[in-house]
Amino acid sequence: MSSQRSTGALAAICFYMFVFVSFARAEAPYKFFDWEVTTGNINPLGVRQQGILINGQFPGPEIDCQTNDNLIVNVHNRLSEPFLLSWQHRKNSWQDGVSGTNCPIPPGQNFTYHMQAKDQIGSFFYFPSLAFHKAGGGFGAIRIHSRPLVPVPFDQPADEYTLLIGDWYKTSHKDLKDTLDSGKQLPFPDGILINGKGPNGADFTVQQGKTYRLRVSNVALQSTLNLKIQDHNMTLVEVEGTHTVQNTYSSLDVHAGQSLSVLFTANRPAGVYQIAVSTRFAKRALNSTAVLRYAGSSGAPVSGPPPQDGPVNDDLAFSLDQARSIRMNLTASGPRPNPQGSYHYGSINVTRTIRLANSAGQVAGKQRYAVNGVSFVEANTPLKLADYYNISGVFRLGSIPDAPPAGTAALRSEAAVMDSDHRSFLEVVFENGEDSVQSWHLDGYSAFVVGMEKGVWSEQSRKGYNLVDAVSRCTVQVYPKAWTTVLVALDNVGMWNVRSEDWARRYLGQQFYLRVYTPSHSFRDELPIPSNALRCGRATSGSRVTLSRY
Repeated sequence: MSSQRSTGALAAICFYMFVFVSFARAEAPYKFFDWEVTTGNINPLGVRQQGILINGQFPGPEIDCQTNDNLIVNVHNRLSEPFLLSWQHRKNSWQDGVSGTNCPIPPGQNFTYHMQAKDQIGSFFYFPSLAFHKAGGGFGAIRIHSRPLVPVPFDQPADEYTLLIGDWYKTSHKDLKDTLDSGKQLPFPDGILINGKGPNGADFTVQQGKTYRLRVSNVALQSTLNLKIQDHNMTLVEVEGTHTVQNTYSSLDVHAGQSLSVLFTANRPAGVYQIAVSTRFAKRALNSTAVLRYAGSSGAPVSGPPPQDGPVNDDLAFSLDQARSIRMNLTASGPRPNPQGSYHYGSINVTRTIRLANSAGQVAGKQRYAVNGVSFVEANTPLKLADYYNISGVFRLGSIPDAPPAGTAALRSEAAVMDSDHRSFLEVVFENGEDSVQSWHLDGYSAFVVGMEKGVWSEQSRKGYNLVDAVSRCTVQVYPKAWTTVLVALDNVGMWNVRSEDWARRYLGQQFYLRVYTPSHSFRDELPIPSNALRCGRATSGSRVTLSRY
C-alpha cells in the first residue's frame, strides 16, 4: 500500500510539473522597453522649440509586437511635471494611462506599465494624456502583427512603413495650455508634420514592382487630414485592428485619432514622388509632403509639384461616401483563427440606446466644451482608484445623462461617469450640431460603425443601418450637422475614457468615463490592481480607504 501511495504521489507530482511546464511554454512572449521622457530641442517647422522626447526621439520609439505579447514598458519621467502615457488595449483599464484611471508619474520617478496586446492586431499609437503634452510630442506608433498561424488576407508586403501625420504649432505646448487655461481658443495650426518632420523631411525608398504597407495614424490635435501618393493608388486593408474590404482609393481621409493600413505597389517609372498630406474641413489649407524614392533614383528631383488631385477642402459628400465604403472583410481572420464575420452583431438585441451630443459654451466666463451638457472636470483622485477603494464623493454614477438636454440649458461641470453593465449591447449615437467635424474615441473597445448621415438622427434612421459588414474601430468621425451610430458589446470591464479627439475640446471638458461593471469579479473579466499601482489624492497610503467590492 505504501508503495502504491508513493507511486501515486510521484505520478501526481509529475502531472502537475507537466501542467506547469505546459503553461509556462504556452505563455505569450515578453517584450521589454525602457523609456526616458525628457524635453529637448526640435525644429520641425524651422523654428527651434522644446519638444517632449522619448529616449531622445521625436516621435517616440515604435512598439513592434505580436498578438498577445506581454509588453513591459518602464517609463522614467524626467520632465518637471507629472506625466502619463496612454494606449489602446483590453481587459486592463489599470494600465490605460489617463487621469481617470492612473495617478500621474511624478517628476524624477518611474512607473512600469505591464500590458498585453490581448486579442489585438493592427495599427495604433500611444500618446501623452496629461496637461497638453501631446502638443509637444511624446507620441509613437504601435504595430501589432498577427500570429504566424493566423492567415492574413493579403500577401506579405516587401516592407512596412509608419506614417504619423498631424497638425503642429510653433508655439510650445506649455503656452498652448496657458491659452486654454485663460479661457481662450487655440489659434489655427502652423503646419503639418509627417513623422515629426516638415515638408519633404521624411524619406522612404521602394523597389520597382514591389508592394509595400503604409501604417498611417493621425496624431493631430484637431485636424482631419487627407492622404495621397503621387501617381499611385492605395488599397485599404486594415482599420484599427479590423481587416477591411480591399477597396482602392486615390486619396483617403484620416480623421483625428484614427489609424489605418494601405498597400501600394511601386509600379510607376523610376523616380522620386511625393506622399502628400493636407487638411480637410479647415478654415484654410495646410499641406505637407514626404519623399517616396524609387531605388536607384537617389539623385533625381521630386517629380513635379505636390499632387493636386483629390477632394476639395469642404467636400463633405466625398468624405461621407468614402467613409461608408469602408467595410469589414467578412472572410478574413482577426487576432484568432476564425473569420471576423462570424460575430453576427446585427442579430443581437440592443439593451440600451445612448445619444451623445457635443456642444460648446462658457462656464464662469471661460471657454468650455461638453457632452450632453456636462463639461468634465478632473477629480481629486483617479476615478478607478476611488471606485476600487470605495472612496465616496469623488464621482457620481449617472452624472451624465443618456441623451442631450432639451433646449439650450447652461453647461455644468462635473467628473462625469456613466454607469453600464458588463455584457450589455449598446447603440451609441453621436450627434453633432456644430459646423466642424468631430472625432470620438472609446478606450478599451472597438465598435461597429453602422450608420452616419447628415441631418438629425431619429428612430427611423435605424432602417439605414449596416447590420452585416460594418467596420469595427475605436475612433469614429461625426460630420458637421450630422450623426454617426455605433454598436458596441460591453465585454471589457473597467473605467474607460470616452473622449473627443479634438485635443483642446477634450482638455476643456468634452469627455467622460464609462464604468463597465459586473458584481461577479473574475480575472477572466478584468485583471487585478497592479502591485506597483501608484496611489494619489484620497487614495494615498495615509488616507482611510476600504477594500472594494472587487
